[in-house]
Amino acid sequence: MNRWKKVTLCVFAFSLMGGSLLFADSVSKKIRVWNNGTEIVDGGYLIDGKTYIPAREAGGVVNWDGSGKVTILKPNVHIVLFKDNTVFGNVNVGKLKIKILTQVDSLTEEVSAVKVAITDPSGNVKDIQSQELEGSQKDNFWFPTSEFTYDFKETGKYRVGFYMKASKNADYVLVSEKVITALN
Repeated sequence: MNRWKKVTLCVFAFSLMGGSLLFADSVSKKIRVWNNGTEIVDGGYLIDGKTYIPAREAGGVVNWDGSGKVTILKPNVHIVLFKDNTVFGNVNVGKLKIKILTQVDSLTEEVSAVKVAITDPSGNVKDIQSQELEGSQKDNFWFPTSEFTYDFKETGKYRVGFYMKASKNADYVLVSEKVITALN
């Protein structure tokens, strides 16, 4: 008789666990999320009809203060590319003297530094210019690079990225980019 009680108890426990798992699955569902053509590594969750993704995947500088407050800083950033005094978007393969002008507005929190970098079609990153901002923080500013020569070695898409650093010890985070297509 004791044996049947144990079997009944196990069947009952397993049926409760199975029902709980089915209920939990109907409330939250793991989903694939794409941001600008790139899949978010950790994906997201659909919970009660709302989609949730990791805050760092939303784009911008994410700061967690340790007390439960998360701040996402994503100002308006506009990048303009100049060859001499002419605006451009596409180039031919080869070396080119260029300048990059970045305009930032609606910056609501202080940042420590900014930089511009170019990523080639193979994924190699070249830092172009950076600047510390502490003490001169503004909510609206321009960041022009000096004129420099860049070698567009292969055809494909080059990404001009504008990065911000939340604090002196933080890493740079991409907040905006402009694509240059290099043609033959």
